[in-house]
Amino acid sequence: MQDSALSLLPPLIAIMIAVWKRNALIALLCGLFFTYFLVNNFNPITSATDSALGILNVFSSTGNSYIVAFSLLIGALVTLMNQSGAVNGFIESLSKLNLVKTQRQAAMLPTIIGTSIFTDTNLSMFTGGMASQQLFDKHKLSRARLAYILDSTCAPVSILFLVNGWGAYVLGLLDGYDFTDPVGILIGTIGYNFYAIVALVLAYYTAFTGKAYGPLKLAKPVDPAQINEELVTQKAPAIVMWLPLLLLLTTTLGLLWFSGDGDIRQGSGSFSVFWAIITALACLIIFIISYKLLSIKEIFTGILAGTKKMLPAVGVLVLSFAFGSAIKLLGTGLYVSQLINHEFPLFLMAPILFIAAGVMAFATGTSWGTFAILIPIAVPIAQHSGLPIEFMVAAVLGGGVFGDHASPISDTTIVASIASGCDHIEHVKTQLPYTLFGGSVTIVAYILIGLSY
Repeated sequence: MQDSALSLLPPLIAIMIAVWKRNALIALLCGLFFTYFLVNNFNPITSATDSALGILNVFSSTGNSYIVAFSLLIGALVTLMNQSGAVNGFIESLSKLNLVKTQRQAAMLPTIIGTSIFTDTNLSMFTGGMASQQLFDKHKLSRARLAYILDSTCAPVSILFLVNGWGAYVLGLLDGYDFTDPVGILIGTIGYNFYAIVALVLAYYTAFTGKAYGPLKLAKPVDPAQINEELVTQKAPAIVMWLPLLLLLTTTLGLLWFSGDGDIRQGSGSFSVFWAIITALACLIIFIISYKLLSIKEIFTGILAGTKKMLPAVGVLVLSFAFGSAIKLLGTGLYVSQLINHEFPLFLMAPILFIAAGVMAFATGTSWGTFAILIPIAVPIAQHSGLPIEFMVAAVLGGGVFGDHASPISDTTIVASIASGCDHIEHVKTQLPYTLFGGSVTIVAYILIGLSY
């Protein structure tokens, strides 16, 4: 059953249930149980026990624990910013500066943030999301559009400009081939990573023109009257919002540099964002107390309310980690990689790698395992066929992001939903047409380039 076609069943079941029931928690729980059901040769009791242990084992990883805590505390930060009037003050200051006074300018804000912060995808999404949620509501733009913009800028720009954890990871995968200039190969992938380029172009086009297609066109903006929160009328000084956010960014970058011994690409992203959110939250609380915006009791109530609000989304995140580990144990990714036949026509090699990476990332919900399995396949194919190594590696990198974007069980898709305050399944549904269009354009481009060799 392991490393066989049956290993595709758990992710397919999880994806079908997610679409059918519109509930990612139920989908991932079912997928997790069925994965262990196959691993344990259809023993339901052992499968249930292993599923529970798999969820608990998520917290055995310090990195996972940091990410979970970070996601919960983001909720506390956002809630305190709202309740203290910091968001109102920030929006008012933008109005006075005439920086954001139209729908286009509101849409361009997270787009620019998403392409500016490429050292950490999660940080980029949360920063853009926190700065833009109320602006999107004010200008009658849907949260689904915000989620799409965040997802389609943050991940693509991070896979193009690999000055981040992805870059260090891919360099490590290229280390075993005695290349004289592995960094040069990594830089060379930029021009061939068509999916990431198309995704960025589409995001900027959507933000600048205001045009949307498919389900995204029908997505409705949030009605402030339907938000289950007390209406905050007070306006705090703008610094109460922008300084903690700036601190969140600079502390993350500083800790990436520190934990990477002077190289931010080698730094620990989870460690950095966790202590950065602690620092930003502490800064915000000091401001709130200094300006007498909330009482101590209201601060604690706000923190509890914010973390409670994040529990469903964080539950999905924890289950996605557990499911990813179970899928790896089952060998789904290995099975997909074995489907690649080295005897395929030369011009089809890059499209096949792109599709294989996309299927693997879609089924497993992660790009990391996809890169680990397919880059060691892509490099020898390039060496024996004469195709550029950068070309083949780019096909794997782009395919991984393509699969991530399309998958309802992907951690980046889940984080984009959390950061934008958008329903998770609505985000998946509204982004999918753009993802499929970008994938189709990429496949055609790879075929044309392959025909030139």
